[in-house]
Amino acid sequence: MLFYLPQKSIHKVGFTATKKLGNAVKRNRAKRRLRALFCEFSDNLQDGTYIFVAKIGLFDASHKELKRDFKKVLSKSKSFKEKCID
Repeated sequence: MLFYLPQKSIHKVGFTATKKLGNAVKRNRAKRRLRALFCEFSDNLQDGTYIFVAKIGLFDASHKELKRDFKKVLSKSKSFKEKCID
């Protein structure tokens, strides 16, 4: 899940995972996976505030599936730069 607020010249990002996901090890793993995906796409994103919320399906998905879903969420929020939609 993504919450996006467009802003000029500000690029903030936050990651969160609730206790519903599991213990601290699982929550930290979920946030690490989201952080890694964000790093892949960060150069192609508009300025703004991004808040990513980890969901339970994150643990069962492969990296390829996560990357596809991450890209889909970002494109729905219209946070890609104009030239970088591939």
